[in-house]
Order: sequence, then structure tokens, then C-alpha cells
Amino acid sequence: MTDPDTVDNPFFAKMWARMSTREPESIVRLRRENLLGLTGRVLEVGAGTGTNFAFYPTTVTEVVAVEPEVRLAALAREAAATAPVPVTVSTETVERYAGAEPFDAVVCSLVLCSVADPDAVLRQLFSMLRPGGELRYLEHVAGTGMRARLQRVADATVWPRLLGNCHTHRHTERSIVTAGFEVADARREWVLPSWVPAPVSEAAIGRAVRPA
Repeated sequence: MTDPDTVDNPFFAKMWARMSTREPESIVRLRRENLLGLTGRVLEVGAGTGTNFAFYPTTVTEVVAVEPEVRLAALAREAAATAPVPVTVSTETVERYAGAEPFDAVVCSLVLCSVADPDAVLRQLFSMLRPGGELRYLEHVAGTGMRARLQRVADATVWPRLLGNCHTHRHTERSIVTAGFEVADARREWVLPSWVPAPVSEAAIGRAVRPA
């Protein structure tokens, strides 16, 4: 019997597996930066193929990586085998770890755009961090002007269907604050040239803290 929490999306899994091996250097650089200085026990949400695993510093003692898509989880387990830190890959949802030992940090990389209710997920993640624990995020975010209009059109048509429910026009930074986090450091960067008419040309990278 299939676990009801798992996701079986062969089209997206195949496409994402291919895309993750061809990420532009701008995204790879931001992935590395997003993990700098992490310590202790880390929860990674939406691990995909395990692209982040190679970049974790050795000060991390354990990574619990959640990836509900079964085909991507299989690839993530392969990546975990060669990671510099211990990584456990699970197809269960983050709720499975609620009430357990609090995490020192949570990592979200290009995942909050695809969850059904990002506000609820962020509240859940807040509750799973120890006081003073960090949320590290690298996410597609809502743009302004013409790009905002492009994002809204993309989100209302084929983009979420093709790209695993990715919604490009989300106010993720606002949702992080609403969940109770204090943003300690954040900025936006172009991951594609600003003139490229793509809804995911801009990303936000930041560090938010659960107040002690």
C-alpha cells in the first residue's frame, strides 16, 4: 500500500532530476551560501534530489531531509551516501517530526513556492525549532511591475502543473515574519539576467530566527 503522505509525480520528478544537474552557477552559489555556518541538527524541507547535501558544513551533526516525491527521494538517498555529514532521507511530511527533539535549524530551498499552504508550513516549522534556532531560506518570491504580472499569469495557467505546484508570485518573506520569525539577514538576487522574461528570475535568500 502506498503511504498517503508520499507523492508520485513521474513527469515532474524526471524533469526536476534533469534540471537539478544543470542549475546555473548563480543558484549553486546561493545554495552554498544558504548553508554556511549551520551547526547541530538540521531539518531540510523538500530536499529534491539532494542537491544541498554536498554543501553542508561539517559542523552539522545530522540532517533530516524530507522529500515526499518517491522518485526524487530515491535520488536524494544516493546523494546522502556521499554527503560530508550524516543525512537521513524521509518521504514522510514534516508533521512526522513535530513534538520530537527540536531542530537547531530548518533549511528551505526552492520549496515554499510549491507547498499548498506556506503560512501553515512556516508556523509548523517555527514550532519545530529550538528558541534561537534558524530558518535558512532560498526561495522564489513575488516580483513587482511587469514581472509580477507575468508571475500571476504563469501561476494561473501551466506553471504549477508543469513544475510540481510551483507558484512564483508568493510573498514568502512576509509569510516568514507572520509565522513569528525575526529576519536577521536577507536580500534578493537575480538568478537569471533581469532582462530574461521568466517568472523565476529573482530569488530571496535569508536567515530568520525563532526568538529566544
